[in-house]
Amino acid sequence: MNNDIHLTVTSRAGRQTAGSGSKWEPKMGYSRAVRSGNYIAVSGTVGVNADGKYPPSVEDQTRRSLWIIQSAIQSLGGKMEHVIRTRMFVTDVSKWEEVARVHGEIFGEIRPATAIVEVAKLIDTQAKIEIEADAIVT
Repeated sequence: MNNDIHLTVTSRAGRQTAGSGSKWEPKMGYSRAVRSGNYIAVSGTVGVNADGKYPPSVEDQTRRSLWIIQSAIQSLGGKMEHVIRTRMFVTDVSKWEEVARVHGEIFGEIRPATAIVEVAKLIDTQAKIEIEADAIVT
């Protein structure tokens, strides 16, 4: 996991939230991830670096997205082996094998349910992929 990912965990109303400090979280009213009971939901996550720049390849963006997701899950007491589902939104579905290769490297034998869906564009035109994840901590 990449160590330049910093999240702040807060507890409120019987649940924990992990925030990245993004200016968009308070504006849009969302958290990077939320834990309620043993369930963790991770918001759509693009593969942007800490400096605000995107890696050039969809593979590197996929890897970065999954590192951020891993950090969010760990900050809320979970592990990647608790992930039961991912959803991957890509701007070029012809690159699905590159995305799938990285997903497979990260998840190996965990093998969560998943989907790859092509979208016209993401909120930032430099983003090639956005990933959501759900986990159940056992």
